[in-house]
Parts: sequence; C-alpha cells; structure tokens
Amino acid sequence: MSNPFVQIVEPLDAKQPLKKFFNLSKLEDARYGILLPVWLQVSVLSLRTSAEFVLPFFLLSHCLIIFYYSGVPAVVDFAAMRDAVKKLGGDPENINPICPADLVIDHSIQQNTLLFQWGSQAFKNMRIIPPGSGIIHQVNLEYLARVVMDQDGYYYPDSVVGTDSHTTMVDGLGVLGWGVGGIEAEAVMLGQPISMVLPEVVGYKLLGNPQPLVTSTDIVLTITKHLRQVGVVGKFVEFFGPGVAQLSIADRATIANMCPEYGATAAYFPVDDISIGYLVQTGRDKEKILCTKKYLEAVGMLRDFKNSSQDPDFTQVVELDLHTVVPCCSGPKRPQDKVAVSDMKKDFETCLGAKQGFKGFQIAPDRHNSVIKFNFEGCDFELAHGSVVIAAITSCTNTSNPSVMLGAGLLAKKAVEAGLTVKPYIKTSLSPGSGVVTYYLRESGVMSYLSQLGFDVVGYGCMTCIGNSGPLPDSVVEAIVQGDLVAVGVLSGNRNFEGRVHPNTRANYLASPPLVIAYAIAGTVRIDFEEEPLGINASGKKIFLKDIWPTRNEIQAVERQFVIPGMFKEVYQKIETVNESWNALDAPSDKLYTWNPKSTYIKSPPFFDGLTLALQTPKTIEDAYVLLNFGDSVTTDHISPAGNIARNSPAARYLTSRGLTPREFNSYGSRRGNDAVMARGTFANIRLVNKFIDKQGPQTVHFPSGETLDVFDAAERYKQAGHPLIVLAGKEYGAGSSRDWAAKGPFLLGVKAVLAESYERIHRSNLVGMGVIPLQYLPGEDARTLGLTGRERYTIIIPENLKPQMNIQIKKIIYHAFKIYISNFMTVSNQ
Repeated sequence: MSNPFVQIVEPLDAKQPLKKFFNLSKLEDARYGILLPVWLQVSVLSLRTSAEFVLPFFLLSHCLIIFYYSGVPAVVDFAAMRDAVKKLGGDPENINPICPADLVIDHSIQQNTLLFQWGSQAFKNMRIIPPGSGIIHQVNLEYLARVVMDQDGYYYPDSVVGTDSHTTMVDGLGVLGWGVGGIEAEAVMLGQPISMVLPEVVGYKLLGNPQPLVTSTDIVLTITKHLRQVGVVGKFVEFFGPGVAQLSIADRATIANMCPEYGATAAYFPVDDISIGYLVQTGRDKEKILCTKKYLEAVGMLRDFKNSSQDPDFTQVVELDLHTVVPCCSGPKRPQDKVAVSDMKKDFETCLGAKQGFKGFQIAPDRHNSVIKFNFEGCDFELAHGSVVIAAITSCTNTSNPSVMLGAGLLAKKAVEAGLTVKPYIKTSLSPGSGVVTYYLRESGVMSYLSQLGFDVVGYGCMTCIGNSGPLPDSVVEAIVQGDLVAVGVLSGNRNFEGRVHPNTRANYLASPPLVIAYAIAGTVRIDFEEEPLGINASGKKIFLKDIWPTRNEIQAVERQFVIPGMFKEVYQKIETVNESWNALDAPSDKLYTWNPKSTYIKSPPFFDGLTLALQTPKTIEDAYVLLNFGDSVTTDHISPAGNIARNSPAARYLTSRGLTPREFNSYGSRRGNDAVMARGTFANIRLVNKFIDKQGPQTVHFPSGETLDVFDAAERYKQAGHPLIVLAGKEYGAGSSRDWAAKGPFLLGVKAVLAESYERIHRSNLVGMGVIPLQYLPGEDARTLGLTGRERYTIIIPENLKPQMNIQIKKIIYHAFKIYISNFMTVSNQ
C-alpha cells in the first residue's frame, strides 16, 4: 500500500536534507494547529521511523482528534521517546536500542551497587548516573531532557516516562512526561507503546502577577488544593494564559512536579521563549537549541502565552489569579490541605482537639498546653504540642528552584546577622537535587549562613521527604513519648502522609525553603508571625519574620548574577565520573548477573517463578478472606513504606535472623531489591488505620483463629492454609508515589483483588501488572451502602473474557459459628 502521508515529510533545514520532520500543517486539518492541546500534538508527532507504522499511526491520529472533540472513550497507544528509571535497589531492565533509558540511582553506595555497575556494561543504550549525583527529576530537567529528539534522521518532540511519580517535573520545560509502574516502563524500554484511555485535558489558566512576598512553593500548594477540589485524577492538565509568562522554568517545574499530589497524570507547560532561554542558561549546545526552536516553530508548538488566539480547546477550564496567592503551608497530614501562614497557629490548635483524621489528633483539651522538659547536650529545653523537631530543605519539588533556594539563603543571612539561631536539638538538613544548587549557594555567599543555622548539605538525593531523615536525639524522642506530644516536621518536600517523614512527628507541614528556616528558628508552628517575633537576639531585640524576609526582586537580582550556564556545564561534564567510590567498583562482565546469596539488599526476584509461556486464563477467586479493611486516602506509603524499619517489625526479625543489628537495618526504600524484606514491609506503616483494629498500627485480625497479628504474619497463615485474600478500601486508594512495591507486596502476601471506591491511576496500573484485580464499586455504592464489614468471605466470579470496565459479580458469604449464615450477590466494575 502506498503511503498517502509521504508528502508531509520534509527537511527542517534545506542545508541538511537528511534531517526530516512531519509537517502536520500540510494535512490541511485545522485541528492539528494551536487549538489542539499539546499532549495530543506530541502523541501525533512521536512517530517511530519504521515506514510500516506511518500509515496506521496517522489514521489513528485522525481518530484521536475526532474522539477528543466528541468525548467518545478511546484506548490510545503513546510511544514515549525515553525512559527514566529511579532505582534504590532491584533488577536492571532490558533496554531496546531505539529507546534510551536514563537510569539514575540516588542511594548510598554499598556493595550491592555492583548490580548497577554491571548493568551499565551489559545493556546497550543505558546511561547510569552514579549514586549521590542528584535526584532523578532534577538531573532530567537540567541535563537529560532534550525537548526535541533527533533520532534516525527525524525530529520528534521529546517525551519520557519514569518509574517515579514526579517524572512530571520535566513537564515544566515542555517535555511531556509522567510516572508509570515498572511493568509499563519495561514495555517502553523494549520499544513498545503504553496503552491508555484517551484522557480529558483540563486547561488551567493563570492570570496576574504574584505578590512580592509570595514564593513558587506558595503557588504550587495553592494549585494543589485547587485541583484536588476540581478533581483531575486520571486527567491531563495543561497550563496557559498570560500568568504563565510570569513564571520561570524552575517555577513551572515546581508546579509540574507536584502533579501527583493533585492527582493528574501530567501537568504540562508548552514550550515558549522562556523555555528556550532555560536551555541556554543550563548550558545546552547552541546549535541544538537553534534547531529545537526552529522545529517547534515549524510544527506550531512554540507558544506565546500572552496571545489568547493561541489558547487551545480544552474539555474544562479553571482559572487562578496569581495575585490572590498568599504565603502558605500544607498539612498536617496531606499535601492538599493548604493552610495560610497567617492561619497556621489557629489551624494547628484546632487540629489538636479535632477528631482523629486528616485534620485531627484528638488530644484531650486539658492536655493542649502540656510541656515536657528534657536535657540535650547538657542544656535544658522544653517540648510542647507543635514543637518543631525536624526542619528539612529537601525534595526535588523545591530544590530545583533557584528562587526559593536563594530566598532561603538570603533569609538565613539576614537571620544570622540579626542574631537569631536554631535550637540545637532540631534536626536540620539541606539536600539539594543537584550539585548546581550547592554551586550557586556557595558562589552567592549564602552557604555559610545556612550552615550556621544547621542547614548543611547532607547529600544529593531523596532524604527527609521519603523518610530518610535519620533518628532524632534519644532525649527528644523520650520527651515526645512521655508527653504523647504532637511534634512537628517542617519540610520543603512533596508529601507529608502519616508515618512517612518520621515515626515521632505526627504533624508534618510542607513549606517553602525560607519558611522551613523560619519555623526552625521559631521552634514551633504555634506562632503568629504577624504578632509574635521569631526570636529575641542577644541584645534583647525582638526580630520579626518581616524584618528578614527577602523580596522577590532581591532574590531575582542574585539569581541573575550567580545562576549561570558555566555552573551547569561544569557539574554535568563530570557527573558520570565524579563518584570515586562508584568508579572503583569492579563489576562482573558476565552477560548474566551472578546473585550474591549473602546480600540482604538485592536478591533474585521470585516474580518469574512458575511462569509459563502460555497465557493463563483468569480464574474465579473463591472464598477469600479480607486481609485489611480501609477508609479513604490510603497511600502507597501506607501500603509499602519507604522509611525506617521498625525494630519490632517482621522485616526487622528477618534481618536479625540474617545477622544484622538494628543500626544496620537501614530503610525499606534502600532494600526494595530484596523481596523478603519488602513483603514483610507491606502494610507496615505505623500510622496504618485498619477498621478491624481499634488503634493505629500495622496489624490485622486473622479470622480463623481470632488472633491479632502483624499483617505479614496473618497473611502467611492464610497462605499456608491455602486461603486467598482481598483488601477493602475507600476513595483514592493508592495515592502518592508510583511505588511498584505497593502492588508487588500485596501480590506476595496472597492478595488477589482490591475492592475500592476509587484508585490513583498509577497504583491501579501497577495492581493490574501484578495480576491483582482492582475492583471498583458501582456509582453510589460503597462498603457502607452494601453493608460490608470485611468479616465476610468473598467469591469473585471472573469470566474468561475479562475486559476493562466490565461489570462482574461478587458473592458475599457471612459465616457465623463456622456455618454459612447468609449469602447474596453484589456487582462491581472491573477497573
């Protein structure tokens, strides 16, 4: 068959006739122009070069546009150009030569990194950024992102999928990307597209200018709350409007990086002249930048946000006037629970007495003002509800942004000069996403002031935001436990779910880096910055936050002077060789990796045991027990925590049996390459709320015996008896990180299905990939309306022709005195 689209292929530059692109404007279809949301344009243009795929792809693209405008559901295949894989442990994936993979490892160097060193030699087209070099998202933004790909003689828009939910950060630069599960990522590595339902695209219109004292963090926390209220789970968000032109690429990346917290699949900022300027600022090749701009102009994808005639057609439009944004935090338990800084003191005190929940700790009124005295390093101190014990400038969300990082540095400088200090027992830290941050903090002269307040650089990776803060001083922990205090962590991270940051901080607030320092100096969140001073210096002078807060103009002046292309070039020219410990590793050269049976970090995974070449038909799940019964907003941190391993946990008992001491346990995140640890760590969050148990904790009821056991131990008993398991849940099951182990762990425990009111997209996909069926109640139904207690047994009738969104039946059997008491049927949707 002749290809009717040959006529739209043409050289981008007449001087380079072999470098071609698909000029969609020649199709003479107005819907390919500016009015189409950019993600659909990228889908159309991300065409593989094999001629046999050209015709069906373009026919499909016509159908996509028709479906988009008609609202008809359609399954589409998206062909991502790159894979970004974050690994703290685990196995390397096979890489297809046509799909580069940027493998970034940000864990502590240990003997087990030999696996990754081996992988860099064993597979083609795999680039490994060594440990300690930066957070995957920031390295992707500053170094790996191409914006436009030049591959096999064709130009395409850059696109990426990654095994971390915050892959969306690169959307701020105009590179379409989002987080996927490991199984989807492996498909991309093998050159396969990702199948997905054609999503709605919500247009987010930004207007106005931010106020002088507002940071990009305040903007992103405001947007996070707003979009959670709008409801964008499973949708794409594309930003437009004149307000976008007021935001730097770092600001846009901060907003895009927070995308998983408001639930969208991706949060995209089309490329404009500010994006091109960022490529120059970060030291990209000049010729490639010129080519990038020329290509984007040729395909109509270079945006002028001040020109309303370029505004696309969206399925829904919401607006935000940037001038209405005020300084804010989010917490104490969820990133979408925004609190204006002016309301923080009152809000926290309200949370103290409120019923246990997302905004409540249920502390008795007569204990709200409890004070516990303790001694630290020979000095006496006091802790109370609201006392700050962790203050961390951490996470890729903010540490990619020079405006808030330099703002924190300038505030630190002014604070030190005013005579303010941070109490020594507060655990302070600074963990930038790349070495460039340290470079410009040092060159601008603010690094020494940050250090004087305790904010020294502790590393370049995921730290406090993912629970890697390390232990608090023993005397601080004893005081917290003695007074049953609601101690506080303040961090510039993405997530503050219960039990994630630290087991002894029940309240955790997300804040901008300058506010992290402010609350560290104050030592409490029970402070009204307008009325109360941050502190009193040695001269007896009261110092207020407004006295030391840097203005937007001050910050921008320093940024223009010190954030320069030479920094990025110098850091990234040596990024793959700078780690001497990594370079010194002597990795095996065999084509097959030899597993070390003594390793407690990485072991041969069990997921291919018993695998057959023939595809197995789905089977009915008969007489399943409910392992756990949850309410709403159970996150992947609840399902598979990444933080410290508790000393009384099943994982701790396993490591002890292997000869390790508690000091050597490390974190679940560092041991995700060991299924024996991770299975025992499944549902091990200390703040887990299981309706079968009357207190928080990682336990459940083993119904055949009536005993209360650790979740892993109960699951083992069920497995030994041959009983399948299911999990009941409410809304937003699996929110948070795109953590594969939140699906792999339940699979290893014997969970066959989850029945929930709704799911976060990535987690639902991961469950499907592991063969755990995600079932969803029909509209208007839930556990309460159906009278489900979780103490029943369930038979889930699975038809052989099982398809997505098919309605299936579940038989509920209630047992009383070991006899069937009543049974009936309910219908749910196979999501």
